[in-house]
Amino acid sequence: MYEHLKVWMNGKLVPWRDATVPLLSHGFSRGSAIFEVFGTHRSPRGTVAFRMDEHLKRLMKSADLLGMQIGYSGQHIVDAVAETIRANKLGRGLVKILAYWGEEAIIQLVLESKLDVSIFAIPSSEELGLDNATPISACISNWRKLHPETVPVEAKACANYLNSYLARRDASLRGFDVGLLLGTDGFLSEGSIESVFLVKNGVLITPPLGRILSSITRMSILQAAQSIGIPSLEKAVRIEDVFSADEIFVCHTGIKILPIARFENRSLEAPGPVTHKLMKLMERIFSFSEDKFKDWFTLCTESIS
Repeated sequence: MYEHLKVWMNGKLVPWRDATVPLLSHGFSRGSAIFEVFGTHRSPRGTVAFRMDEHLKRLMKSADLLGMQIGYSGQHIVDAVAETIRANKLGRGLVKILAYWGEEAIIQLVLESKLDVSIFAIPSSEELGLDNATPISACISNWRKLHPETVPVEAKACANYLNSYLARRDASLRGFDVGLLLGTDGFLSEGSIESVFLVKNGVLITPPLGRILSSITRMSILQAAQSIGIPSLEKAVRIEDVFSADEIFVCHTGIKILPIARFENRSLEAPGPVTHKLMKLMERIFSFSEDKFKDWFTLCTESIS
């Protein structure tokens, strides 16, 4: 499906099939890679990237949290993203940046070299399901979120997603779309790749940072909610709070807001009134009709008139 695409790999555009690393590379065999994913959109000016500056800040923070050094500067990566988008004529789609040790590591755990970088620009497709807003079902996972004293959970590291895989598999086997993870402290954390929001008495509630990924989409929804006067709280969420919520939705890079119609054995209005209001605001933001949010988009390629 993607064989026609080009991948930016350590300074060069290469065919998709050639963007590979050895099986014994540290990034693959040790799971030490870090990454970022953000959306691209067609605008009147050309193809724009959503909050790329914030995603690159988080990429650099992930490297810092894990004691790694990326082999390219932030500006170099910005330029490389634009080059990859142009090469693949990308409009609506996703950009994925991987930073990893491509060198083989048979027994070594700690390497001193800088991380390689690869950039993928992937067009929207049915498989990706971007912008789908069909209500879903969710449950409380039988697995717990990684404890922040075992690994830095705010690092967007590939190895951390084994925890996410187990939560998603558990949910799927039980007939649900998404599994919501509790932390080892018993409070709600997040989904496999989703931030979680509740609405109770008109107030938007989401778990605080510290035990969850610092999601760019989560941050954007909180900022958007504030702009239209929806009150919000970042606080520890107990399991009973989830069961008594008026509305629940999740969000991630591909899906800005995805309402939950069934939580465990409860049926919910999906979307409820607050969720609906936020969804409509996000639609206006992504149709570029909300000037106050125009700095959320970085122009990567200009339209050809």
